[in-house]
Order: sequence, then structure tokens, then C-alpha cells
Amino acid sequence: MGNARLFENLFLSVGAMKAGTTWLYAVFARHPALHFAMEKEIHYFYHRYVNQDQLSETYRLREARHRYLHRFDPEKANIDAVRANLRWVSAYLERPVDDYWYRNLFQMRDHQVYACDFSNLHSQLPQEAWPQIADRCDRLRVMYTMRDPVARLWSHAKFHLQLTGHLDKLDSWGPDQFEEFVRRPHIWVNAEYGRVLRNLRKGLKPEMTKVMFYENLHHDQRGTLREIEEFLGIPPFDYPEALLAQRFTESVSHRMPAFFADLFKEDVARICGEVEAEGYKIPDQWYAGQPVPA
Repeated sequence: MGNARLFENLFLSVGAMKAGTTWLYAVFARHPALHFAMEKEIHYFYHRYVNQDQLSETYRLREARHRYLHRFDPEKANIDAVRANLRWVSAYLERPVDDYWYRNLFQMRDHQVYACDFSNLHSQLPQEAWPQIADRCDRLRVMYTMRDPVARLWSHAKFHLQLTGHLDKLDSWGPDQFEEFVRRPHIWVNAEYGRVLRNLRKGLKPEMTKVMFYENLHHDQRGTLREIEEFLGIPPFDYPEALLAQRFTESVSHRMPAFFADLFKEDVARICGEVEAEGYKIPDQWYAGQPVPA
């Protein structure tokens, strides 16, 4: 593949799952300088550097059938929108899945400054992947968001059980069952903030990364959004207040068991220490010991 700069300006959000990335995606999709493909989470770099089965033909066919090939009413549908959907699906199902495949997913980008891809799986990339990605971009910007570890773990557990139809476990599980479940790799990997921060610091130049906290984001939404715009070098945008007030992919409301936080007390102390060792000031809420909202 060489070192051709195939990706021009690329903005990647690699935040931890249940740490506000979907909200950021919905908000930034309104910015005229940012272009998103039809899929919020393409997972291409995870496919290339971590798990080559991620974008298998079976996976992409399943995604195309369930997510993109929607039935439409020919009496009401917009023909340009239908053409755009079909064009996206055609590019998504192309072979082979390589850098050119990824670039072509943004083929409908027009005047926008950045092509954007928000994938939490990209936080799992090894250190050596980041300089290789940067070498293929005219300008690479990577944003990583974190959230109070206990609040994130609880939200992630609820969300996964809701998604898989096992909400009854929230009432029936005890400490052992919750701990076994939360420590499963696909959930726990999102909690290892220090590892992600180290890989980003060692793999990218400082100006290429921005680290955000979920708590600060929602304490001052417009101020934080402006910080991100400055990080990207794009003009400010007046986001609708109604959009900022929305919440996305919220898990079911359910009070966290009293024992839950103590199950991970030592891990959380380690994780917080690793974040601070990377030079970041942890939000006060992480140490407040306040009950996690339902």
C-alpha cells in the first residue's frame, strides 16, 4: 500500500463505549465542515490492525440488509436519497477491504474539511498502528472520551443486557454474576483508559490528539464543542439547543446495586492513577463517591 496519503483530512473519535460518543456524533453531523459516511462506526482500522474478521463478507452483507437496504415507498421517497443509499451499499460491499475501500466510503464528500469516523473499537488499536494511519493522512485528528469508570461500567452492563434481551438479570444477579459479566473482555476493554492514552501518546504527535471527559462535556456543552472545533481548526457552528438536549442510546433506568462499585474499587483506583500519570486532571465526580444515576 505504500505511504500514499489516501485519506486527506481524517477525524477519528475513538472514545470508550457509553462515554458520549453517539451524542457527539449526532451533534457534529450538523457541522458543515464535517462529512460522515452512512455508517457511524466503520471499524476499518480495527479490522486491519486487530481483527480481520470484523469486516468479513458475512458481516457486511448482514449490515447492508438490516441497516441500509430499507424498503421505501416509491410514491414518497426522494430519488436522490435512494441513489445515495445504493451508492453507499455498493461501496461498502466492494472487495477487497483495504485502504482504497475505506477511502471510497467517503466518496460523496464535497466541500467538507474532514471525513469523520466514530468507532469505539479504534481505541483498541496497538501503538504501532497510529503512526501508520497518520502517514496516510494529510491531517489526522483523534479524539478520545472517558467517563467515570463505575458509571460507565454500569451503563455498559445495562445497555448490553437490554440489547440482548436479558434485563431480568439486573434484578436476579448477585455480586459474582455481575463481576464475571463486566470483566468479560468485550466490556472490560473499554475501561482501560490508561492503555489507550499511552498508545495514543506514543503513536501520535501531541497536536493530533484531544482527550475529553464525559462529565466536562455535559457540564459545558457549547464550550467543550468549541474546544473540539478549535482542535480541528474549523469555524464555530451554532448547534440547535434542542439537539444539545437530546440523549442517544440510553440504557434502561435501573438503580445500581449497592455492591457494584466495590467489586471494581481496586481497578478503578489503578485506572484513575494511570489517567493522572498521563497528565490529565480527573473530574471531581470520579472521586465524589456519589450514587450513580439510574
